[in-house]
Amino acid sequence: MPVPGSGFWQGSGVARGLPSLGHLDETVPSMSEHARTYPRILIADDQVDVLEALRLLLSQHDFHLDLVTSPGAVLDALRAQSYDLLVIDLNYSRDTTSGEEGLELLSRIRGVDKRLPIIVMTAWGDIDLAVNAMRRGARSFVQKPWDNATLLQIVHREVADAHAARQHEGAREREEHEALLVQRALLPAMLPSTDRVEIAASWRPAAGFGGDCYDALPFGSDVIGLSVADVAGKGLPAALLMCNLQAAVRAFARESATGHEVCESVNRLLCGHMISGRFATFCYLRLDSLRGRLSYANAGHNPPLLIRANGETQWLTVGGTVLGVFPEAQYHDEEVELRAGDRLVLYTDGITEATSEDDIEFGETRLARCAVRDRSLGAVDLHARLLKEVVQFAGDRFEDDATLMVASLT
Repeated sequence: MPVPGSGFWQGSGVARGLPSLGHLDETVPSMSEHARTYPRILIADDQVDVLEALRLLLSQHDFHLDLVTSPGAVLDALRAQSYDLLVIDLNYSRDTTSGEEGLELLSRIRGVDKRLPIIVMTAWGDIDLAVNAMRRGARSFVQKPWDNATLLQIVHREVADAHAARQHEGAREREEHEALLVQRALLPAMLPSTDRVEIAASWRPAAGFGGDCYDALPFGSDVIGLSVADVAGKGLPAALLMCNLQAAVRAFARESATGHEVCESVNRLLCGHMISGRFATFCYLRLDSLRGRLSYANAGHNPPLLIRANGETQWLTVGGTVLGVFPEAQYHDEEVELRAGDRLVLYTDGITEATSEDDIEFGETRLARCAVRDRSLGAVDLHARLLKEVVQFAGDRFEDDATLMVASLT
């Protein structure tokens, strides 16, 4: 039965509703049985005799066929159903010789399904048209009139390759998911707190893996070590380096360790393992709420923001260069006073470089303005408010890993 207004027919090896296409053989399995057992192919051509010929050829080889007659019906079908292969003509009623309408359709199809294998057919084919079709996502090019044996070989090959690719993709996605779980497990399961300090944090990878990390290490009842880092790059290499960095921080960030000592120790270790062209930005902070002192060293990272109860702000920039490049690099500490009502905001560039639809960055100035405005909130509420501001600004689109940590002092 045709879908109203779509030009799309469903059937088991047959295009119902098209004239002169024969009748459904009662011995042919039902559509649900085909859908479970046989590859599903979508065929698009505005010539009924071509659809009939393709149906007669392919229905003998255990394919489930859906036949459509227009570019719009192709897109409707792809949005409603998953297919193993698409066979389309490049010429339709608007343009019968150049293939331009079919080429435009290829680009739109890729917007719906990036992985679908596509065979394009035309009676007016030439080398330039074939090249253009391949550039827009076609896998194979067949010129009409076709040779049945050759066409069958191409169809079987494309279906088999797509099936193997899906299996590989499924295995890769499972591995990535498991790796992501491992990466999440390396982040602190619970954030420490003291009578005077509350901490909230979040980590959002842009893809399956992330190069960001944060940590919060308790030292006694009044001292907490905070760290935030960003490994340059994305994907699995950045994630592996991040795991190495975080393990090193936990090894070197002892209770008595200063910020520059942690930076120098982690830097030497990373320089022995860093991939060429990679580096990491990092900042380590030590909050001593009993003494009211904050000491830190910043290794090329986005400067944490210290906000006073009266709205004054200070960017924490002192430290040195990025990690993983210069083995003998030296780092410096700065110590500042901590006061009741202070707020501390740590972040990675995925937060400040998040962009709006107009390609405007959220930026450090806007982050500071929002944090100052809501500085009366505790760590949990301030963190939630800042993250909401960024998500709304960027339309929930993050092109880079985004980490945000907030600490509040009472």
